[in-house]
Amino acid sequence: MGVDSKDDTARTRVPVAASFPRHEQTFPALTPQEIARMRRFGEIANYKDGERLFETGKPGPGMFILLSGHVVITQRDGLGHVTPVIDQGPGQFLAEIGQLSGRVALVDGVAEGDVESLLIPPERLRALLVAEADLGERIMRALILRRVNLIQAGAGGPVLIGPADSSGVVRLRGFLTRNGNPHHLLDPATEHDAAALIERYSPSSEDWPLVVTPDGTVLRNPSESELARAMGMIRGVAKGKVYDVAIVGSGPAGLSTAVYAASEGLSVAVCDARSFGGQAGASARIENYLGFPTGISGIALTARAFNQAQKFGAEVMIPVEVKALDCSRDDGAFALKLDSGDDLRARSIVVASGARYRRPEIVNLADFEGRGVWYWASPIEARLCAAQDVVLVGGGNSAGQAAVFLSGHARRVNMVIRGGGLGASMSRYLIERIEATPNIELIFNSEVVGLDGVQNASLERVRCRSRLSGEDTEMDIRNLFLFVGADPATNWLEGCGVMVDRGGFVVTGAQCKKAAGDLASALETSVPGVFAVGDVRSGSVKRVGGAIGEGAQVVAALHGFLGDPAKPAL
Repeated sequence: MGVDSKDDTARTRVPVAASFPRHEQTFPALTPQEIARMRRFGEIANYKDGERLFETGKPGPGMFILLSGHVVITQRDGLGHVTPVIDQGPGQFLAEIGQLSGRVALVDGVAEGDVESLLIPPERLRALLVAEADLGERIMRALILRRVNLIQAGAGGPVLIGPADSSGVVRLRGFLTRNGNPHHLLDPATEHDAAALIERYSPSSEDWPLVVTPDGTVLRNPSESELARAMGMIRGVAKGKVYDVAIVGSGPAGLSTAVYAASEGLSVAVCDARSFGGQAGASARIENYLGFPTGISGIALTARAFNQAQKFGAEVMIPVEVKALDCSRDDGAFALKLDSGDDLRARSIVVASGARYRRPEIVNLADFEGRGVWYWASPIEARLCAAQDVVLVGGGNSAGQAAVFLSGHARRVNMVIRGGGLGASMSRYLIERIEATPNIELIFNSEVVGLDGVQNASLERVRCRSRLSGEDTEMDIRNLFLFVGADPATNWLEGCGVMVDRGGFVVTGAQCKKAAGDLASALETSVPGVFAVGDVRSGSVKRVGGAIGEGAQVVAALHGFLGDPAKPAL
């Protein structure tokens, strides 16, 4: 089903780019000398007046450098609205960060008069960024800023229609935001376009949100995978291709592995079932990571790593779930069984699948997940808590960071901790900040034991119990945040011979004695050629810095394995 397009002139607006900050860095002009240095990376491409260089929702051919003529950049949504973004002329280049990997275009580019351009395809663009360091820095910064500005302006991507606090809207906005995809939300109660669409499609409460993709297709409360396919985020696995290394998970450890491996010339594939960044990507602020004295959000830190990995040529596949690992290596390669039914083949595997948020044993917890029960605290959830009391369960660093962040939005943050203090589980700087925040209340030696509300609608009350007196206390609470640890995401390894400990974490190194009596390298598992890094590894330091360090360290072991003459050749 689709939405009828409107006349392209339906709306006339001030160009979106006029409001972009850091305008000169976002749209830098290249000198003739700089363009001459770039010619060896591309080919001349000519376009007639009115011809499209690239089109919203279709794979972009790469980066264009305008030699003569002008190109009008516009944003077109699935409702038929066209918004001018910017007019580009000679010396300008046309692309954003998605063109490093040939992703679909988020905007339209139409020739205004005859246009001569230098077209640099994605693989040559990556080569340019590496070979021409000074130019590469300016171009990379501009590509990133363009995507950031499109996200902040809500320009490009799908239109979501539904109440801002509905579980489907929160779920899909979180998915799009954490994957760096622009989108915008229309409230059916106030937006005319939304009301017209609702009248046509008559959605039930379970249909929220309606999602309109740029080509006009309308989806009813789609899954993340359904939305990703409709947006062109998921591409098929190249038949017959064998990667040097396949990485499962794109948190800090997986992204670090991808950056270092790809930068050293290995062919790299990365799979993740939801988004890049892992649990670290949901951190509102990380203040004890080396080199960021003012702190940095988890999404900002991991987005930089995600862009770096693409710059060096890593192929990142999101959302793609790995269902199983085939270690038989009948043809010399491992095979990852994907949820699409495809096999992704690689000469080595890095397990960086991290851990899943732990769900405490509360009888009706599942009834309110996504309807007032949350396992992370992003700006999307924070907006739902404005001027409300909330409950946050947990006593670790993730819980502390979330409590401080939410205190800037909620009226009061009731922090429920099972133990009698925070000193054994939380960094001192966070403890001091929590103690100095007047609207954070610490409730020690307690746990949440019950939830109440409208089933499949919204949470209304939380019941806490003192572990000392056994006394129960009820609070009128619409939002509960759970940060009670995590369980390793290793189910997909069952049956392939990879050893795990009693907690399900992957065992590596000295604990994995080989049949011949040799010891595995520090990050190698019980299966030669399969390595583990980050939170999923038994005995690892559960810190962002530790995960990134292991990602860098494992690349040396990968080279050693891939260069082993005893290893079967492909």
